[in-house]
Formats: sequence, structure tokens, C-alpha cells
Amino acid sequence: MNKSLIISVFKREPALIVGMAGLIVMGLMALRSIAPEVFPTYFIYIILGILAFLVFSQIEFDILSLFSKHVYFLSIIFLILPLIIGEVTRGATRWIQIGNFTIQPTELVRPFLILFFANFLVDRELSVKILAQAFVLLLLPVVLILLQPSLGVAALTIAGFAGVGLSLKYNKKMLLFIGATILAVSPFLWLILAPYQKARVMALISPVADPAGAGYNSIQSMIAVGSGMFTGRGLGEGIQTQLAFLPERHTDFIFASIAEELGFVGAGLVIALTFFVLYRIVIILENAINPVARAFAAGVFTTLFIQVLIHVGMNMGLLPITGQPLPLVSAGGSSLIATMATFGMLIQVKRES
Repeated sequence: MNKSLIISVFKREPALIVGMAGLIVMGLMALRSIAPEVFPTYFIYIILGILAFLVFSQIEFDILSLFSKHVYFLSIIFLILPLIIGEVTRGATRWIQIGNFTIQPTELVRPFLILFFANFLVDRELSVKILAQAFVLLLLPVVLILLQPSLGVAALTIAGFAGVGLSLKYNKKMLLFIGATILAVSPFLWLILAPYQKARVMALISPVADPAGAGYNSIQSMIAVGSGMFTGRGLGEGIQTQLAFLPERHTDFIFASIAEELGFVGAGLVIALTFFVLYRIVIILENAINPVARAFAAGVFTTLFIQVLIHVGMNMGLLPITGQPLPLVSAGGSSLIATMATFGMLIQVKRES
């Protein structure tokens, strides 16, 4: 790996990279304690993530934009693959097995979908017709993601689209159209939820109503967060995590795991680092000269913000369980690589500002 390349990339946005590194280190500390079985494989994902970050930080944003349509169609094909050759895990077909590794296409395509919609909406004069076309193009990947099923990733895909849209200038007629569309679609959201997803929503209202079923994950997560108190039980000393009462403690509930073993101090540090990274994205967004790059950065910020909000919220029993990892912290190879590639693109946005 070229040392001068690493130094030059670091000089472009040192604060963002330090924040990213801090989150990865916090994740490694937690994973070594609660899920040592993910190593050494997870180190390979980290290396791949760093490579993705460096590669995309060197590709000019205009070149990426040039191929945004091609990337969209490739993303659709990639989303179809799990439905054909994907492995069924806990009733879902989100993963593709490649040797000893698994990849999750829904995670890998997310930044490229944001890139496509940034180009699609910015390059055109906004009208009801264009927005209708954009909604149709959004519906295709969202439906494919829901078929796997992955409600959380579908919600983040929509959030990325919304973030791009919020960065644009439009008239009151556009706002009326968007608002009417949201109101028209909202009543049907409950109908498309799977039975277990509806049960999770109901469990949010009263998790103790089904403590061994739909409310189990939420109850165990809240116990883990509460038992950590201020300084935590200590690494390797968590009862909920070490005795496996807390499910998916290394992915969907890693925040609760950190809160139990490192307490308010550790959990607070994770939140502080996360919001510092989000703050740096806002700085990049505000200084972006290219309107497409600005829209892309807005979509990335919205996606990551909503993802963190969902993860922390469900870990604290404030939101329904949706199975969403914490960016750069949770053990998830595809999520890590996609997030690092996204930050590489943001570095290029900063370079062209």
C-alpha cells in the first residue's frame, strides 16, 4: 500500500478520518470481548474496507457521476441475485456465499443508488413528471430489498433518496406533490409488513406482553443498557453479552453490548464520535461546489443519521427492532466496505470543493 497515497488522503480530511478510525477501534474493542469468533475474518473485511476507501477517494466525482446510470442497473441486478442464489438465514435471503465469505448486496449498492438519484434529480428541471419517474426508479430497488426481506435497509434507501431531494430547490407545487404522495402511501405501509415485523411494532408499545417472543430482544437490550450504568461492568464481564442473553450482540445490538461493558462512558464516546463524523459530512456538504456532489453528500448524511438513530433507538427500546447495524462499529463486512467506500467518495467531494 502506497504510503504517500495514504498521507495525501489523510491531509484532505484528517478530522473525518480520525473520527472514522475511532469508531472502528471502538468496534474492535467490543468485538474482541463479545464475539472473538469473528476474527481473523473481520480483519480481512477491514482491509477491504480501507482499500475501498482509498480507491474511491482517488476517482474523480465527475467520473463516478458519468457512470451513475450504469451503476444503477448493475445495482438492480445485484439486488436480484440473493433472490436467485442467496442463502436463507433466519428466514431471509439477503446474503450471497462466496467461499468462506458472505456479502450482502443491499448494503453494497446503497451508496451507488444515492449517487444515481443525485445525478438523476440534479441534472433535470424538476417537475411532477420527473419526480414521478424518480419515485418509480426508487420503487424498484425498494421492492427488491423488501422481498428479501429487509425493512430496515429499504427504509435507509428511501432516506437516502429523501436526503438528495431535500438538498434541491423546488417550488410549492413540488412540495405539494411530495406531501400528497407520502400521505397516499403511508396507510399501505402496515399492509406490506410481514407478521413478525408487525409483532415487533406492537412489542414496542408493550414488550412485556410477549417477553419470550416479540418483546424478547427489546427487553434484553434494555437490561444490557441499564446494567452498564456509568462505567460499565468491564470488557468481558457483561452478563447479557457474555451469556448470550442478548441476541445479535455483535451486529444489531452492539450499542447495547458496549453500554453494558463500557457503560455510559463507552456508549457516550461512540455517540460523540458518530456525531463528530456526521458533523464533518455537513462541513463537506456545505462547501461542495458541484450540485450533484452536494446532493450526494446530503443523501449520505441523511442515510447515516437515520441508521444511527434507528440502531441506538431500538437498542434503548425507543424504536421497533429492525435489524440495523451501527456504521463502522458493528460486525458486518458488507456494511463496513460500503460505508468506507462512501467516505472515500466524500473525500473526493471535499477535494473538488
